[in-house]
Amino acid sequence: MNKLPLDQLKNIQLLAFDYDGVFTDGTILIDAAGNMLRQGHAKDGFAVQWACKQGIPLAIITGGREPSVEARMRGLGIEEVHLGCHDKLAVLSDLSQRSGIPLESMAYMGDDMPDKLALQHVGLSCCPADAAADILPLCDYVSSIKGGHGCVRELIEGFMKAKGVWNGKGQTNW
Repeated sequence: MNKLPLDQLKNIQLLAFDYDGVFTDGTILIDAAGNMLRQGHAKDGFAVQWACKQGIPLAIITGGREPSVEARMRGLGIEEVHLGCHDKLAVLSDLSQRSGIPLESMAYMGDDMPDKLALQHVGLSCCPADAAADILPLCDYVSSIKGGHGCVRELIEGFMKAKGVWNGKGQTNW
């Protein structure tokens, strides 16, 4: 198991994630009406909701465009939900400019080639255990868990424990 790099975590102020292949296992089901259906993990959802309640800035940056993804993430408390993104680094750069959080103080978890530039420019690059072969060597942290099976929870929980806020006590102004 690859351990979260605590020395890098101490400087992280924002966690950003791709959606498909990270929150999901990458499987997309299409119903008779053409709607794309995805499956996520409840533990990831809990960690997102808990982090948002503790004031941890989170962002979703995905190439997908389905309103259900946005509704789910906003329902969990994420304000920065970016759909239809093909230049994820540009979104992170804009977020950096608006928030005052430098790219070096951001972590990003992605799993495939559209995430490559974002992973190369953040302070902590992360991916699920089953990320694409070209992505794995780019990452500072490779989760022990596959996408859609709790890798988001693993990163968020590790981050919050390192910052002393997992138990709901501690710093809440990020």
